[in-house]
Amino acid sequence: LKEKTEDLKRERRLAEDLLHQMLPKSVAKQLRKCQKVEAENYDQVTIFFSDIVGFTSIAASCTPLQVVEMLNNLYVCFDSRIESYDVYKVETIGDAYMVVSGLPERNGSKHADEIAKMSLDLVAAVRQVVIPHMPMGRLQLRAGIHTGPCVAGVVGYKMPRYCLFGDTVNTASRMESTSLPQKIHISSATYDALLTDDAYEIEPRGEIEVKGKGRMKTYWLLGNKNYSVQN
Repeated sequence: LKEKTEDLKRERRLAEDLLHQMLPKSVAKQLRKCQKVEAENYDQVTIFFSDIVGFTSIAASCTPLQVVEMLNNLYVCFDSRIESYDVYKVETIGDAYMVVSGLPERNGSKHADEIAKMSLDLVAAVRQVVIPHMPMGRLQLRAGIHTGPCVAGVVGYKMPRYCLFGDTVNTASRMESTSLPQKIHISSATYDALLTDDAYEIEPRGEIEVKGKGRMKTYWLLGNKNYSVQN
């Protein structure tokens, strides 16, 4: 009976660990208790999007299994690195990678700094990712960041997902889609949030036309004066 009880506890821990990989702990706890998870409003968060430059053409030259292997190598690398920062991985869609800081646990005004350091790390790290079927090839990342309010909540009953909603999500996505290879494109809101401690090397990009947003003044995040990315 004691052995069976220990086995049951072990299996329960494994199930909980798996659930916590898919949903925030606070949300998972409510779902286990069959409680309704209310959507929550956050005044300020910072959202990061990235994708792989030329992914469509890369994928077209690979078998489906090779694409899966390539993305798995990339995301295993990214997933291990973001553990060093106060961020939450929201989801991956194909070659797109979405991360947020400032929710589900609020962290005051640290969210922009955490995402900025993480993004510099990932842009450096992607060059080290090996493509199994293209050993001489190297992937390039295109990244975008925006800071602002959003709403987060659980959507669906079967395979529930923790999703973010609001214009901040759309703007962060636009920052990524208008970025350039191996560049981190940030909005004016993120620029203002990073100015507080004067730790970042930032270069003005100027005004650009952003679909659905009109003309926006944006910047390139180049580095952190006090932080060295280790590969």
